[in-house]
Amino acid sequence: MEKKLLVLALFCLNFIQGQQVDPLRAEKYVLQNEWVDSIMKNMSVEEKIGQLFMMQAYSNKDLAHENFIHNLITKYHVGNLIFMKGTPEKQVALTNKYQNLSKKVPLLIGFDGEWGLDMRLKNTYRFPWNMTLGAVQDDTLIERLGKRIGEQCKRVGIHINFAPVVDINTNANNPIIGNRSFGETKENVANKSVAFTKGMQSVGVLANAKHFPGHGDTSTDSHLTLPSVNFTERRIDSVELYPFRKQFDAGVASVMTAHLSIPSLEPNVDLPSSLSKNVVTNLLQEKLGFEGLVLTDGLNMKGAANYATAAEINLATFLAGNDILLIPQDIPNTVKLFIKSIEKGELTEERIDKSVRKILKAKYLVGLHNYTPIQEENLLSDLNTVQDELLHRHLIKKSITVLKNTRETLPIKKLDVNNIAYVKLGDDKGDDFVNMLRNYTKVDVISDKHLSNLTKKLEDYNVVIVGFHKSNKHPWKSYKFSNKDLVWLQEIARNKRVILDVFANPYSLLDIKTFTNIENIIVSYQNSKLAQELSAQAIFGAFEISGKLPVSIRNDFQVGRGLILSPLNRFEYTLPEEAGVSTEKLSVVDRYIDTILNQRMTPGGQVLVARHGKVIYHKTFGYQTYNKRRKVKKSDVYDLASLTKILATLPAVMRLEENKKVSLNADLKDLLPSYKDSNKENINLKDILSHYAQLKSWIPFYTRTLDSVTGKISKEYYSTKKSKEFPTKVAKNVYLNKVYKDSIHTIIKDSNLRERKGYRYSDLGYYIMKDIVERKYRKSIDNVVENEFYSSLGLDRTSYLPLKKFNWKDVVPTEKDDYYRNQLLRGYVHDMGAAMQGGVGGHAGLFSNANDVAKLMQMYLQGGNYGGVQYFKTETIDKFNKRYYPEVRNRRGLGFDKPQINPREKPTCGCVSDQSFGHSGFTGTYTWADPETGILYVFLSNRTYPTMKNKKLVHSNIRTKIQRAIQESIVN
Repeated sequence: MEKKLLVLALFCLNFIQGQQVDPLRAEKYVLQNEWVDSIMKNMSVEEKIGQLFMMQAYSNKDLAHENFIHNLITKYHVGNLIFMKGTPEKQVALTNKYQNLSKKVPLLIGFDGEWGLDMRLKNTYRFPWNMTLGAVQDDTLIERLGKRIGEQCKRVGIHINFAPVVDINTNANNPIIGNRSFGETKENVANKSVAFTKGMQSVGVLANAKHFPGHGDTSTDSHLTLPSVNFTERRIDSVELYPFRKQFDAGVASVMTAHLSIPSLEPNVDLPSSLSKNVVTNLLQEKLGFEGLVLTDGLNMKGAANYATAAEINLATFLAGNDILLIPQDIPNTVKLFIKSIEKGELTEERIDKSVRKILKAKYLVGLHNYTPIQEENLLSDLNTVQDELLHRHLIKKSITVLKNTRETLPIKKLDVNNIAYVKLGDDKGDDFVNMLRNYTKVDVISDKHLSNLTKKLEDYNVVIVGFHKSNKHPWKSYKFSNKDLVWLQEIARNKRVILDVFANPYSLLDIKTFTNIENIIVSYQNSKLAQELSAQAIFGAFEISGKLPVSIRNDFQVGRGLILSPLNRFEYTLPEEAGVSTEKLSVVDRYIDTILNQRMTPGGQVLVARHGKVIYHKTFGYQTYNKRRKVKKSDVYDLASLTKILATLPAVMRLEENKKVSLNADLKDLLPSYKDSNKENINLKDILSHYAQLKSWIPFYTRTLDSVTGKISKEYYSTKKSKEFPTKVAKNVYLNKVYKDSIHTIIKDSNLRERKGYRYSDLGYYIMKDIVERKYRKSIDNVVENEFYSSLGLDRTSYLPLKKFNWKDVVPTEKDDYYRNQLLRGYVHDMGAAMQGGVGGHAGLFSNANDVAKLMQMYLQGGNYGGVQYFKTETIDKFNKRYYPEVRNRRGLGFDKPQINPREKPTCGCVSDQSFGHSGFTGTYTWADPETGILYVFLSNRTYPTMKNKKLVHSNIRTKIQRAIQESIVN
């Protein structure tokens, strides 16, 4: 008796395991059944047969094709369409047209959109391949992706999307699955595909698990021939069927049957599995209990089409247990054969009714019982949103995988000791990768036709980033290394510390015989613009790296391999929304820039906005000059004017103060003995930095060196050639007499103080600060800031004396000087006093671009930390970013400008916090940072070109109007 009960229990268990919840059952299933019944009772046999076909429709073909589809719908009652290539606008128009022809039952519209509508339609969004997604460890992101692709499908009238692929890619040489698979482990494939299915079906678009019973271990393409799967039934059950079972448990609405030869499941090796009752009915529907829609793979594929005539294939496919025949050929003869088979008793109407009922239930489930035409307005904008880009970014960031990190090279830390080169391998472009790398530091692109020459060119570099770039056009493109690439890679790695970044299928690594000399390996999976940019950011520590390899690379790197690397507090370059800012609201900045250009406030410039360490707006505008010969580039450098005070002199002073080399309360006579017995001997450092030391605003030193008659520079003070007597270069072919350097110091020391103590902005204090810095460090201030800050921060586009470092074409002209140097000032500091100091002043002289200015300001915002280096204690930043004399309406901190106290002053928009700080510059520059909102803003221009008399930019307050627009664009 006990034995009988045990047998009965096992039978019941197997029975229960074979049962699945009907995935086509609607929440209001009574109404669903009533609608299905009402349709079916009024359908002829021919109309029912038409419901079994899903025909291929194009939105990029001519009227003849449209008439062909018209005829299929009206004459043969075809009930379903799968749209292929075309555009979303035309597809929507045709869908509305074809739906209007299908009077009795609306059409079920299908689509192949594994990575989004881009798989078939132009001007739509492309998300990553599944192989890339297989590296992502957060499956909620995959669910979000499924949901978004579902929303896009729904927007263009698609009801069933033939995704996800649930094939386990256990064959590295699989020519058709590969990148379309989530990987080689059944668990990862199951988890990812189920997440995708849940997301897509949550918005009312049916998912499709394909290709049953598993296409992942084939070495031929079923589009071209009939592939074989030579596994035992037990192996197929334990591996290939695993993700399908998980899909069924999750309620996937449909399954696609593959065209495969599987001897262990179907003894007739010539019979495709899609035509096999053993596979489609006995295994899928009876043993596994699947009750959803069963569709064939395309019946125009050679894997099926080579078996018999089109009509015979179509009948055999249906008799095998499929509900919908995908892309059947020869519909007229197929309908005839179906009718004939009914008459002969080979096919019953009950069998047809079973499938038609399922198809109609599916149509009800997607809302076709209340069909309304698709709206054609705003279609492209609805299909290409900022949120799509954000989701794509998250997926790529989470997929990037580090397989090897010798000596903790990654992320790259000490920029001052790493001389970096980039070498491109592969047959596709890597420009976006290089451009992003260069946002962090100097990276030289090295190339040559000959390996020997290349290795020689690389001699001066200690880090070589090798980018392996293969086409991202579609997932079937070749990912292989060429023999030449393999030789070059190994030779470079033999001599240099290499970071290999693979922008291709990870299986490409199988071509590399040994990884011994390749010290660092990153897999970025695809060569898209976004993958290149984000991988470059990852290399420099912009965000955490957490991807895991979805496939094995021999025994070198097992599936699941992936090192987790922490970020380094460096800039991330992203979209406004990722930092809680609205792209739409931030676009007001673009309108202000249009105003600037239209009113000729400046020929051009650069604007950068960051929030919470994320650069969200980085644009150039206009030209270097009004002749419009050279557009402004992000790498162009501008004369920063007084921004020099907080970007050069101030950090040097802060370092001295933090290291107790100077005191804020120290008197000038103690810091510079030459000031002893002068009227300035008791002025302290705090007062100078607060512009509270009674110093004059400025002294026009240069006017004393002009000829009193001609107004030109005096030959007594200047020469056209450099010599011992005239060593200081002021401008091109203009050299100042050596005696005048000391004269500037003397003039300042002997100058009168203002009668009353109070706030007065003064450049003179920064002449003094420069002397203090150089005396304490025992080297020139330009060398101090380069060695102490710029080099390690990666400020490779920041420098005094820019013509010594940069191509003159990259240095934006400042003014056509007709009052002192009488020449175009390009690469020579605009400020006359700084020029008379050889271009290196404490108050002016620094040149930079917006990106570099932002790095230093971000370091301040982050409490003195950037790139994993603590430049200052947070207390030091706080000490200098503080007003010491607010009671006398002095808004200034120590060096930093601060928001207005006096309402007549307008250093800011009046919309930033009291914690904020920054500075402006005479040449049309401005930067401001607000710890409260996390906003950092940089504006660079040459408003002084062609003349500093042009003060439209200043009088309009447009720089602070832009600041207000930025603040108002914050949404959370």
